[in-house]
Amino acid sequence: MQLASDLKQLRVRAWSERWLLLEAVAWLALGRAAIRLLSLQQMAGWLGLAQGGALAEFEPGMAKMAANIGWAVRTVAARTHGNATCLVQTLAGAAMLRRRGIPCTLSLGIARNVNGITAHAWLGCGNVILTGAAGHERFTLISSFVAPRAEAG
Repeated sequence: MQLASDLKQLRVRAWSERWLLLEAVAWLALGRAAIRLLSLQQMAGWLGLAQGGALAEFEPGMAKMAANIGWAVRTVAARTHGNATCLVQTLAGAAMLRRRGIPCTLSLGIARNVNGITAHAWLGCGNVILTGAAGHERFTLISSFVAPRAEAG
């Protein structure tokens, strides 16, 4: 029944939103593969991310596209039944933003809990967290990677 409901909702979406969802599917799959095959430094290089640094300013029009990308990644990830971890989502979102020349910050944090240490990743664009926002404030930031503004290609 969930699939039928999802398909019905998809039909009422604009084509631009449908394409973003399809792109998110592809980048989430690539992100899962990258985590298995590459080191964090290799993934950062692949996405054009530099450790630390300041986030470049972006134009007001970029904020709406960034929000739409965050929506698409979260929407697809919610339907992958646990296969799209927070890190996979941040990688997918960063790739989609980077492709459009929109600057972003990929943040990594850790927190102690009764089971030991837990890690979390979240993706920000300006002051908005696009993926991984839920509970991110519980985590101590240990590293961040910045994708400066690039020419959209």
